[in-house]
Amino acid sequence: MKIEQPKIGKELPEANFQEIYYKDEPYLDACIIANCSIDRESIDKIVLSQVVFKNVTFSDVYFRNIELTDVIFDHCDLTNADFMGGSIHRVEFKDSKLLGINLSDASLGNVLFESCNLNLSAFGYASIKQVKYDRCSLESADYYECTLKKVAFDACRLNEVNFSRTPLKGIDLSSSTFQRLTVSLEDLNGCEVSADQAIGFAAMLGLTIKE
Repeated sequence: MKIEQPKIGKELPEANFQEIYYKDEPYLDACIIANCSIDRESIDKIVLSQVVFKNVTFSDVYFRNIELTDVIFDHCDLTNADFMGGSIHRVEFKDSKLLGINLSDASLGNVLFESCNLNLSAFGYASIKQVKYDRCSLESADYYECTLKKVAFDACRLNEVNFSRTPLKGIDLSSSTFQRLTVSLEDLNGCEVSADQAIGFAAMLGLTIKE
């Protein structure tokens, strides 16, 4: 599956996140923010375009309805960040910690999560299209009543993920690992799984498999 990469210039000036407060509207564009901490910030409808965050820690941030376009998070810590209702397009999260991040009600398109910790993350009611999770840990993540279209889970850890009321037709889970998922039988229709995973699902349904 092809993911559109962020469209970002090679030579970006360094910026300080506090510069956002000197503008009429809460936005930043065409810059790099590196080696810092963004603490206790609460901004509604912040807009970030062509921004690279490198080695940045976000602590107690509430950026609901955030708009992210052509943005890269590289080795960042977004633990418990609140991006509820966000619009996230052509964005990459690389080697980052997103433990407990809130992306519920968000719209994600052409997004890459690569080698990220997304345990306990919340995606409930989100629209997720053209998104790839590559070697990520998603244990106990919540995808309640999501729309998944052209979504790839490659070599991910998915134990205890909640897919309740989320159709998995066309979703390939075969390269990922899990002991248990929360998912209904009807929503598994058309999902691609490995032979071992199929045996596990059969056991969840109470079937006894004879060799």
